[in-house]
Amino acid sequence: MSHTTVRGPFAPDTEVVASYAFSGTSPEDLPFSKLERLTIVRATNDANWVKARNRDGMEGMIPTSYVTESRKEVKLNTMASKPPTVINFKFPHVLNYSRLFHSEATHRRREDGLFLVRESTNFPGDYTLCVCFERKVEHYRVIYKDNKLTIDEEEFFDHLTKLVEHYEQDADGLCTQLKRSVPKQGRREYSVDPEKAFKAAGWSINRQELKLLDSIGKGEFGDVLLGEWQGQKVAVKRLKDSSRAAQGILEEASLMTSLKHNNLVNLLGLVFEDSCILLVTEFMSKGSLVDYLRSRGRFHVSKRDQINFACDTCSGMAYLESQKVVHRDLAARNVLISEEGVAKVCDFGLAHEMNLKLDGGKFPIKWTAPEALRHSKFSNKSDMWSFGILLWEIYSFGRVPYPRIPLADVMKHVEKGYRMEAPDLCPPEVYQLMKDSWNENCNRRPTFHEAYKRLSQLRQSTLA
Repeated sequence: MSHTTVRGPFAPDTEVVASYAFSGTSPEDLPFSKLERLTIVRATNDANWVKARNRDGMEGMIPTSYVTESRKEVKLNTMASKPPTVINFKFPHVLNYSRLFHSEATHRRREDGLFLVRESTNFPGDYTLCVCFERKVEHYRVIYKDNKLTIDEEEFFDHLTKLVEHYEQDADGLCTQLKRSVPKQGRREYSVDPEKAFKAAGWSINRQELKLLDSIGKGEFGDVLLGEWQGQKVAVKRLKDSSRAAQGILEEASLMTSLKHNNLVNLLGLVFEDSCILLVTEFMSKGSLVDYLRSRGRFHVSKRDQINFACDTCSGMAYLESQKVVHRDLAARNVLISEEGVAKVCDFGLAHEMNLKLDGGKFPIKWTAPEALRHSKFSNKSDMWSFGILLWEIYSFGRVPYPRIPLADVMKHVEKGYRMEAPDLCPPEVYQLMKDSWNENCNRRPTFHEAYKRLSQLRQSTLA
């Protein structure tokens, strides 16, 4: 094949994503799997072929009809000095506390019709509408019933926008007509409209093209459904109707548009509807790593499978590390297995940038590093501690970590120096990596790049 360069469909350095798998037909070809991302090196004299490079630096010829240009990254930059704005009900950033309302109401002399919507404290999952009237604050429970919202169980609305608009036009049983919402403070405002940003970057999916099928799981944000889109099975994360989920899923999707690696679950697009958002990702047919290990056990999961799962996960985490992204919840339950048996890290979009200190919250104690539990300090090194626990899960075929130790006592034992013993038949090299990852001094734990080198060496000598 002559390689005289002519104008082709892709410019050099263009990133493309594989629509189909390609095994190659000659030594010059570069095989790749479906959804793998490649970088165009140069065109050739045949417009149907280009030279490309994969994530491992290997180069070769690929057919242009098998790949499409990657879509643009979406950046939802927060606005540091933007004046407070009213609550955005389309993606409802509902205020969690009423203190702001009372101070605002006092400042405004509790003008009639001043209002806010907050999450209900007495009825979790519902909202409360707080309204000022005659220098007092009236509270109305917003009930979620039959996929509708209502206050009086006579008028029902598809979402908060419609409910608020209705009572802005007419009090209709409330103490007064709604007039002005309390300015939002302490919530994230974006420099671009999220829906427009995703559409402009090519990540929006037409709802009519997406077929929703059976439920395949539940996540922090809501149900995960099996779907069909463009002739392929997909996983669809359906947003729960809450402000935390709305903001979380948008930021998860935004991060997923910028993080591209074979061992991370791929984002395919989003569907925007009036009252919900659907996050569409590649479908991992063999489920979570922990379920895979438990359901098949040592008679079906080989040593080769174990080291492959370890290397795959470590490779994905090494990429996150290189991008200065922290996962915070790495565990075998958050690793998915593809039809081809490739392990891919998921829910990394809920990660935060390095050195972020979180205030409180509930954490998976058995997987979380001591400094993260003690001081809410998360880093790539706290992820490495979690990776050590994940390795233990792999080589114990999905057992729950720290067996026979009550959850409440785990941290006390760990801080006194206790470390789990090696699972049966665990290679010494893997157990040594576990112990290194559980060093109390986070700076002495290996990086994921270093861990991947060690695991790759072991993989080369593991036959079955």
